[in-house]
Amino acid sequence: MHSREQYLEELRKEYQQADKKQKGRLLDEAEKRTGLERKGIIRKLRKRPRRGKRRRKRTGRRARYDGLVLLALIQVWEIFDYPCGQRLEPALKQELGRLRELGEVRCSGEVADKLEQISAKTIDRLLGREKQVRHLRRVRNPAVHPLLYQKIPVKVAGDWDVEEVGNVQVDYVLHCGRSTAGEYLHTLSAVDIASSWWEGEAIAGRSQRATRGGLDRIRGRLPFAIKELHPDNDSGMINDLLWGYCQGAGIRMSRSRPYQKNDNAWVEQRNWTHVRKVVGYGRYETTTELALLNALYRELSWYKNFFQPALKLKRKTRVGGKIHRVYDRARTPYERLLASGQLDRKTKVRLGEIYEALNPAELHRHIEGLRGQLFEVAERKSASAPVRSKRRGPAVWIPNFLLRKATQMERTRV
Repeated sequence: MHSREQYLEELRKEYQQADKKQKGRLLDEAEKRTGLERKGIIRKLRKRPRRGKRRRKRTGRRARYDGLVLLALIQVWEIFDYPCGQRLEPALKQELGRLRELGEVRCSGEVADKLEQISAKTIDRLLGREKQVRHLRRVRNPAVHPLLYQKIPVKVAGDWDVEEVGNVQVDYVLHCGRSTAGEYLHTLSAVDIASSWWEGEAIAGRSQRATRGGLDRIRGRLPFAIKELHPDNDSGMINDLLWGYCQGAGIRMSRSRPYQKNDNAWVEQRNWTHVRKVVGYGRYETTTELALLNALYRELSWYKNFFQPALKLKRKTRVGGKIHRVYDRARTPYERLLASGQLDRKTKVRLGEIYEALNPAELHRHIEGLRGQLFEVAERKSASAPVRSKRRGPAVWIPNFLLRKATQMERTRV
């Protein structure tokens, strides 16, 4: 390294006196002898600043809006209930004179002239520190990964081809009870738009890896290939892991508009009919409840897909103030898949064998039995856990007969 520095020191004198063509040859030679990158050699061969001589500090232009302007701006900002710069700018030009006449804002004429000329961008910049001090960030839904959201197209209900099998909508159903605090189970609900085929999978939490594992298991049980996956804007679904997973599997991906549940209407319906009506609104968080939920969903999937006919909307017309809806003949998802003509012969034979081996009455009994076990586990867990009031103090124990009565009311409601 010392020899290399000596060589560059000698080369520097020749480099600074050479023309452009000679500099190119010198750089080629130095690159060959030292093994350094060309840009690094150029930086080393540049003229060094003299030692002991300090560089002059660059001075920016003088600030136009000083502390007096900021003080008056904050007073007007408070009067108009902390608006953004785009809303505050016209209010300043229109109302500042009246506020000065009324004695609400006291400032000099020079400060008032500056406030009337200030732009919306400058207002936001000057008030940035004050917003942080007062905790006034009012971003309702900050973009978690805006670049990823730009890659995934938005699709509304009217954009779907309702005859193509393989377009799957997915969503979470939370089993948190009355509080979202702590860890609890989620149901990953997936439905095919064309056939109404539904699959559910209970997962512990909604981390990216848990979601991917749940989707893998659902994908393995579906009798068709997923062509497009359509979640809502939940960050558990819209993430780099799932995006890469879809890209690697050759699956298209789209998303819903923010706060528009109708974009996910097919899966939202099944969240009620296939999940909430079956398992209720209780809190499930243990591994026993996770196993019971998944066993229940296996039986429920066969029962709903093979033996529960569903209606599909064909068209709707508005007559005066009423909307008349016309539905097709009710058919099961199994029948719709067979009639679609989009399954291969091997899959049709396998589905037919499963259909012949199933007994709807026995499936219904199994589902009711698993529901009863799930409610019993949740009841024992609630009976053994103390319930604390909002005030600080000792745990308040609820009598068992009241818990049994509440559980019976929950079952009746479901």
